[in-house]
Amino acid sequence: MQQSSLFDKGLEIRKAVMGADYVERALSAADEMTFPLQNLVTELAWGTIWTRPGLERNMRSLINIGTLIALNRPHELQQHVRGALRNGCTREQVVEVVLQTAVYCGCPAALDAMRIVRAAFADADADLAAA
Repeated sequence: MQQSSLFDKGLEIRKAVMGADYVERALSAADEMTFPLQNLVTELAWGTIWTRPGLERNMRSLINIGTLIALNRPHELQQHVRGALRNGCTREQVVEVVLQTAVYCGCPAALDAMRIVRAAFADADADLAAA
């Protein structure tokens, strides 16, 4: 499967934010049917949007967290919380985003999100302890 320079740029940022192991697992699990989606995500989200100069990566991470809470995407939320920490976001900033979503997305969404954030923080702590 041929990849473009946009894919290559996106892959570099995707690995930096989400973690190389996570991205490699996603790509290696892709098959003929699912690779086009992996390609699209890598080129469009990571290669086109995340490379734009208008926002720093940590701001993009915080926006993603709020958006994923609003969309009720728990798996992606947990991964992007970990990515936000890699991008230099503080735990306090992540929690503030969850609190902000309570007002605009509803308390049930924020309560679910806080559970996911707690689990992501615990995973990040375990990774640091193992390193």
